[in-house]
Amino acid sequence: MELKRLLNLAELLEKKSFFLLGPRSTGKTYLIRQQLREKALILDLLRTELFLRLNESPSELEGIIFSQPRDTRIVVLDEIQKIPELLDEVQRLIEEKHLQFLLTGSSARKLKKGRANLLGGRAWTAHLYPLCWAEMPQFNLDRYLRYGGLPHVVTSSNPEEELDAYVQVYLKEEILAEGLIRKIPPFSRFLKTAALSNGTQLNFTQIGNDCGVSPSTVREYYAILEDTLIGFLLEPWTASKKRKAIQTAKFYFFDTGVTHTIAGTKTIDRNSNIYGNSFEQFIGMELRAYLDYRRIKEPLSFWRTTHDFEVDYLVGDRVAIEVKATKKVTGRDLKGLLALQEEGIFKNFYLVSHDRIESKKENLHLLHWETFLDKLWKDQLIVLTTS
Repeated sequence: MELKRLLNLAELLEKKSFFLLGPRSTGKTYLIRQQLREKALILDLLRTELFLRLNESPSELEGIIFSQPRDTRIVVLDEIQKIPELLDEVQRLIEEKHLQFLLTGSSARKLKKGRANLLGGRAWTAHLYPLCWAEMPQFNLDRYLRYGGLPHVVTSSNPEEELDAYVQVYLKEEILAEGLIRKIPPFSRFLKTAALSNGTQLNFTQIGNDCGVSPSTVREYYAILEDTLIGFLLEPWTASKKRKAIQTAKFYFFDTGVTHTIAGTKTIDRNSNIYGNSFEQFIGMELRAYLDYRRIKEPLSFWRTTHDFEVDYLVGDRVAIEVKATKKVTGRDLKGLLALQEEGIFKNFYLVSHDRIESKKENLHLLHWETFLDKLWKDQLIVLTTS
């Protein structure tokens, strides 16, 4: 099955050189070969011979590029974090030879720790995420909530085995081989605890107690998950005046299937909290991908007050989105949005659910999740409110 992704690399590279970041197996290499095979010189740093040559002598990059039989102005360096020193050469070639570079990676950790040259504005950053709703013509929500959107998992007849292998490879190659931690067992315990608390507000002390490490170690472990792009922090929106907002962030893994595999989830009952949490995570993943792919520079956050009023997702200070897995919306489901309305800041409010009876009252919209995603990806929700 050939997958057509929404991210257009050639269109990006018309504007600037780019870092293309994304967790391993989201399809960066496949996308590059699919879209840039005829337009770019692709140098894969996972190739041992090339890695050894450039690792020993980064200055050879120019000679390799210009020794090619056909002229190209676009160069791809796949897995740039393997040789951060190459970025000095990349900067020089951008400035002197006016080349465009696409620099891919699955971890920002090595670049940060090595104080690598991040090109000082000469390259922008784009991300590749798991397959989203708009990229899957035959979308099965229940399967997606359980197994997620990694391309090789989506196309597999045995997704559970694929995900098990993915987690093991992540631990052994991304974490252990890169020297990010000294011992796997405590990190593995933390990883499961983090997956079980996915989408909840962070409590480093409690998590540390649960997995037998110090709060400072938990903080460092979460930083590793962020730097290897396996998860992200959702920061709280704290500008509310009528109700005091909680200031503690949440953490989400980047994919529902990876979350369940780490947590040890085997099945998801439709009426369980696990289903509701996964559905909420799924909508958050779609919002995150949409904002990034459309290059919309609005922060994604959430709101919760000390009196437990909560709205799951906020886009800038314009759009508020509450997510419910219910098939029948009641007034109770609206209490967070109605409380936030009283602040008089946000322009549009959406309740996203499984209820097929949709309605609108002024700026409060009750939408079935498929309608919501259809409008989102057709640029009828966020873009219009940011104009």
